[in-house]
Amino acid sequence: MGKFVITKRTNGEFQFNLKAGNGQTILTSEGYTTKAACSGGIESVKKNASDDGRYDRLESKSGKPYFNLKASNGQIIGASEMYESVSARENGIESVKKNAADAAVDDQTS
Repeated sequence: MGKFVITKRTNGEFQFNLKAGNGQTILTSEGYTTKAACSGGIESVKKNASDDGRYDRLESKSGKPYFNLKASNGQIIGASEMYESVSARENGIESVKKNAADAAVDDQTS
């Protein structure tokens, strides 16, 4: 089962990573100024992850596929790693869909 891990960046901002059951990071958030805003981002991922239309399938300048997960207002709530192939990116999206809804939260900032 997946989990959200909340950490603090060196600049003091909070961020979360969604990790799959195998421990691999499958989605990373932006930086948040408060832990409450970070928790809100996690709730937004849980709410939006199952909707395939919320995923922007993109390609980096170096040709690597990746994706962003967007909220209903169009704001990016999480970004993936760079993948080696389009099929690997699709597997990453499926992993977010499968893991996000009932993922536990591991707050490593307290």
